[in-house]
Amino acid sequence: MAEAEEVTLPKRTPEEREPSLEAAENRSLIDDVEVLIEDGRTYLEAELNYQKTRGLFVADRAGQVAAFGVAGLVFALMALVALTVGLVIALTPPLGVWGATGVVVIVWLLVAVIAFTVAAGRWRQLMQSFGSPGDGTK
Repeated sequence: MAEAEEVTLPKRTPEEREPSLEAAENRSLIDDVEVLIEDGRTYLEAELNYQKTRGLFVADRAGQVAAFGVAGLVFALMALVALTVGLVIALTPPLGVWGATGVVVIVWLLVAVIAFTVAAGRWRQLMQSFGSPGDGTK
């Protein structure tokens, strides 16, 4: 992850932190506004650097999540392939090669149909939640 540069606030002398009454009387409104603008710039720079660092952190972690998620999906797919091959081998003696293959394919197709049916129902629920109250979708 890239390191963000550290922001240091300007150090003020004790006179600047606690201005005397005489100095306060001699200041103008323009001076006060200039100090306020400078403080605002300092705050903005610090906030931008904070958000930049935060964004870099999130991007780094999101990339790691995606990489490990893809690896997990690949290994899960490999496990399903091994299960399928194992089921065909185990069912071959009683059912024959084609019978075992047919049973395994039908079972996996049933699982797929159930998964697609659940997904379609959830999709309909999601679309209904975005409908306006007057259009009859709720």
